[in-house]
Order: sequence, then C-alpha cells, then structure tokens
Amino acid sequence: MTRAIGIDPGTVSFDVCGRDGDEVFLDATYLTADVRDAPESLVEVLRAAGPVDLVVGPSGYGLPWTDVRDLGPEELDLLLLADAGDGSRGTIVGGMGRLLEALKESGLPVCIAPGVLQLTTVPEHRKANRIDMGTADKLCTVALAVWDQARRLDVPYDETSFVSVEAGGAFTAVVAVERGAIVDGSGGTCGAMGFRALGAMDGELAYLLRDFSKDILASGGAAWIAGAPGCSPDDLVAAAASDHRAAVALAALLEDVAKRVAAESILLEAPREILLSGRLAHVPELRRRLVNALSRFAPVHAVGGYARVCSEAAQGAALVGQGLAGDRGLSDLVDAMGLRSARGCVLDHLFVSEAESLRRRHPLPRRPQVPFWERS
Repeated sequence: MTRAIGIDPGTVSFDVCGRDGDEVFLDATYLTADVRDAPESLVEVLRAAGPVDLVVGPSGYGLPWTDVRDLGPEELDLLLLADAGDGSRGTIVGGMGRLLEALKESGLPVCIAPGVLQLTTVPEHRKANRIDMGTADKLCTVALAVWDQARRLDVPYDETSFVSVEAGGAFTAVVAVERGAIVDGSGGTCGAMGFRALGAMDGELAYLLRDFSKDILASGGAAWIAGAPGCSPDDLVAAAASDHRAAVALAALLEDVAKRVAAESILLEAPREILLSGRLAHVPELRRRLVNALSRFAPVHAVGGYARVCSEAAQGAALVGQGLAGDRGLSDLVDAMGLRSARGCVLDHLFVSEAESLRRRHPLPRRPQVPFWERS
C-alpha cells in the first residue's frame, strides 16, 4: 500500500486529498485567502494526516518532478511567473509562494509536478510560443479523468481518449488525450473563457493594457461580462433567465468552450468522450448546458472521482503521487501518461522578439533538474 496526498491550489480554494491504497484518509477544502494568510495551517493538516510516501504539492506552471527542498528563487519564479509587486490574481500567487516556502521547511516528502508544456507526449511544434498549455493542477485533473474513463469503460489506460474540460471557479482549461497521454492543451490564460477569467487575450488588447498585472488575467470572463464579478455560478444561471447581460455572458462562455473543444478534437483520431470537471460542472444547470453544447463532438460525461469533498485535481494528484511512490496499478497510469519524462521549463519555446529578455528576467535554475526518484 502507498499513502499519498495531492494538493490543488485553486483560485477560489485549496483542496487536499489523501489516499492509502483505495481508501481516502484526507478529503478537505480550504479558502485560498485563508491559506494565503496562514500557510502553516495547511502544513499542520498534512502533518496530522500521518506519515505519507509522497505529497504532490502546489506546482503552478510546473517543473520537471522536483523535490520541494530543491526550490530556490529561480524555481519559485518559474512556478509562479509573477514579478515583485504584481497583482495577487485572487490571492493565489501570494498564497502559493508562502505555502511552498512552508512546505520546503516542513520536512514532508513533497514534490513539484510538471505542467502540460513540459510533457514529452506533446509534440514540440504545438509548444511554439506557448506557456500555459495547462498548469500542473490541470495535468492532475486529466490523470483522474484517465483513471475514471479506464475504469468506467473497462479499457487499459493507454486506450483512453477524450477531451478534458475543467471549468473552474475562475479559469477554464481544455486538454486533449490520445492513448492515455496528453497531446495538447489550452490553459486558462490562453484558452477558453472562464467563469471569471477572459481566457485567450486579443493581442491588441494586451498592447493597449501595456504593463498589466496578473489580476487582469483573472478578469473579463463570464461573471464580468454579466456585470457581476463577484457572483456565483448559480447566480449567473439564475440571472440569465431575465437579464440580458447575464444571458450574453452565459452564451459567450458556452460557445467559447465549445470552440476550444472543437479545436482539440481535431487532433484526436476519434475521442471516446468529452469529460467535464471543475466547479462549474458541479452546478446542475451549467453542467446540462455544457453537455448540450459539447455533445456534438462526442458523448459528454462528468469525471467520476473517489472523494466526496475535494476537487478533481486534488484527487488526480493523489493518484499520481501513489503511482510515483510505487503503487503497481497506478504506476501504470503514470507510465501510460508519460509523466516521468517531463523536462524543461515554461519559457523554453518562446520565439517572439523579446524572448531572450524574458529569459533573462526569469532565469533558469542553476541546479540541474533531477527527478526526486533519481536522487542518490
């Protein structure tokens, strides 16, 4: 039996899942603002859960599998991609930075996971001028979806095929999976519109905004279009029945997600399903409308997890942690997804005129990136 914990650092909440064999021993969610203010409280939750083989920690844009003890200033910078004094993007950037420092000092067996861009299963040409193809937590959501589809359809991990739509409390990520491996993805800041975030930004808008903060990236989505940035998903659905702006916002969100799913679907031979996850997928009316919008591409299902409270990303992170820690069945999941071979950093594939300036501002780590399982 292997015991592993997965952490999902969301814009709205930090979710934590612990798994021992097939049993769940930790299933909790905490407000991101609370974790930002008191990161040591989450460390204490992990300690209280008892000894574990591995914790898949909050990983932002991702690094090749890295022991948290090896995180220096350069690594932290590449995980968060936030300049000093930048906006808080809903408190997640500051909260993650402080939590990572606390985890580094904790002595817990914590590793940092890669994002989609660092996977060798994604062809290199699809990475050109991309950074956010799906953050590390989105990769973990996909891991749960691979596990779920394999069990539900009774197929091996390497025969799963789908487009994953994670519609979270702020961002939406759409990721394509072929034969169990991620082959492409559009993350929350360069893909489909999110509930709070605008998704891909018009280059001319970026030019006009000039030096904008990360907070801008978490604005402009459906809630902002509706004129109610602080509303809940349930509020938006209810308002859309009588309020024109809310109706426009909901239509924009659903159509933009459908366009991204269509784009990812053409990269797959024949996706078995479209798999839904995230906060919006748990709102019955929004899930119904997403199913209606996406069913033209393939049958649509909500990802089935194994925990009651925590997010799909936290559950997937725990599965991956068990696989990396030696669980025989879940090691097969890690291998089918090609996760062990992740390499590089999120600035490796930039070719714009200012690419070298960006790399100087966000330098590569000085120490070699050695997977934690290869440490002597």
